[in-house]
Amino acid sequence: MNIGEAAKASGLSAKMIRHYERTGLVRPADRTGSNYRVYRLTDVAILRFVKQARRLGFSIGQIAAMLELWQDRSRPSGEVERLINRHLAELDQRIRETKAMKETVEYLASHCRGDLRPECPILDELAENRQAP
Repeated sequence: MNIGEAAKASGLSAKMIRHYERTGLVRPADRTGSNYRVYRLTDVAILRFVKQARRLGFSIGQIAAMLELWQDRSRPSGEVERLINRHLAELDQRIRETKAMKETVEYLASHCRGDLRPECPILDELAENRQAP
């Protein structure tokens, strides 16, 4: 299949497929004599794997490691578990940071009068570069 068909079958855009090939995340597709990309079903399976991993927030480096593990049928599953647990810890950290941002924005919003006066405690707080409680 060509890149458009592979894009449709994998759920990725042709642009992203070319990007993943350029960066080395996935091997470049075979080429025809006219230099068109030709994708096999195994290529599409790999592209779907990448799409799903990206949807779950894995980095390109993590995806590369997981692809390697996925393709190595003799790999111990403990390696996969360690990678997943590291990702979970990173997600937990991002959640904590996002909650803290939300609390700060809520604090700032609660101090806004929303009237016609030019004084704005939100802008003042942002300009102070302090941590809101």
